[in-house]
Amino acid sequence: MVTSSRTNGPPQPEIAPDWICPDLRPYWQLAKVKQDTRVVLRCPQTGQRHVFSEWEGFALRYFQGHYTVENVQQRCQAEFSLVDSQLVCHLIRKLIHKGILACEQIPPGNGPRLKSCVQWIEHPDGYWILRNPEDGTYLQVSRRDQAAIAAQVGNGPPSPRPISPQKWQQLLQMLGSTGMLEGTERQKPPKGKFNPLQLLFFKIPLINPDRWLDRHINKLRWIWTKPVSLLLLAVLSASLVTGIAQSPAILQLGTQLWSQHRAAILIPFILLAMLVVSIHELGHAFTLKHYGGVVPEIGLLFMCLFPAAYTNTSDSYCLSRWKRVQVVAAGVLTQILIAAMALWLWILAVPRSSLYIGSYLLMLAALFTIALNLNPLAKFDGYHLAVAATGINNLRSRSFKFYQRLFQGKPRRETAADAKVLALYAPLSLFYICSVFGFLFLRLSHWTLTNIPAIALFVITIWAIYYFLLPENS
Repeated sequence: MVTSSRTNGPPQPEIAPDWICPDLRPYWQLAKVKQDTRVVLRCPQTGQRHVFSEWEGFALRYFQGHYTVENVQQRCQAEFSLVDSQLVCHLIRKLIHKGILACEQIPPGNGPRLKSCVQWIEHPDGYWILRNPEDGTYLQVSRRDQAAIAAQVGNGPPSPRPISPQKWQQLLQMLGSTGMLEGTERQKPPKGKFNPLQLLFFKIPLINPDRWLDRHINKLRWIWTKPVSLLLLAVLSASLVTGIAQSPAILQLGTQLWSQHRAAILIPFILLAMLVVSIHELGHAFTLKHYGGVVPEIGLLFMCLFPAAYTNTSDSYCLSRWKRVQVVAAGVLTQILIAAMALWLWILAVPRSSLYIGSYLLMLAALFTIALNLNPLAKFDGYHLAVAATGINNLRSRSFKFYQRLFQGKPRRETAADAKVLALYAPLSLFYICSVFGFLFLRLSHWTLTNIPAIALFVITIWAIYYFLLPENS
């Protein structure tokens, strides 16, 4: 229930300064009135339009779900010297009166509150994770920050170690942008203008497999038992020894197939690689589900326009380090098992038969995707294995920030063990990025200037005009 005062009209909610201003952007668009300082708030679905003053329009720009009333008021007073000290509070009441906001969107009580669905998870590595299963968002905080959040916006006891107002405002903004607070939604990154570099890596979500995984996980729990693990170890060991013994024949057949068929074998090889990667993703999904996690999304990702599959396993961050390693390694282990099965089929098959060639290509596809996937310098399973094994979340970005703070002469925040990993990873990652993207850029530039220089120049000119000269909303 909203605390309110009533005279001869509708109830007027009491607006606390630390309330989060709700996000209006999913339903309303803000635009300027032509030849006027006022702004208009328009609903694309219904066509409703509401006009506001210049001051109110400036404040509405910050109704994004992660700024407090006090934050917005301070920004308005910094922009306009004569602004009303209660501008944002009056604006919220005006939005309620016009039906743009509902009273339920104003958090009750004395300030913002955590959503009822939000869960606290104490991680074995010494920090806390705030988990929002509805929006699929996570927030990692220290023990001190956890106590402060629980005391201020949860139902926890008073924090024994208070934090500064500036730190609390930062925490509030993070809570609001991740949709942890009542009346807020997960902040989506702005789309911005199209950049050709986006074609190097992008994702297309397809399905939410969580319910399907729930229905079938109990049929497969025997996979994670000790006897199966020992049997799997024996099979893979025997396969490794046999594969090494058969390596001359494997290399000879590969050379023979390529000399005889060349590009004709690429299509079945690519199709088998896609099949291996798809089964690989199921290995991640079922392992995370086995440990009680949520798998909200499976989809396609494109790297340099080459398709692959991906699984959203963000919920594994809530698990212990060993279980998280298992979730990441499950995909690679699935590929290794496929390669081992294909090896035995190839050995047992009649030479030159369809099964003989098909099992050989399947084995190559599995081995190729394993080698590609285990690269720790690209954000594949090798990278996530390194993150899980070291316990350093956001390994790449933190490694660059480590050097940034070092060059700026700022004190080190990392432990001695983490600092060694970060100091090693950053230069290796930078070298890898420059090498790969430099190679791709040079090859693409050479092919373009050789084959279609005029068309390429025309396309680049049109894109440059669009990107640098046209406004953002055009």
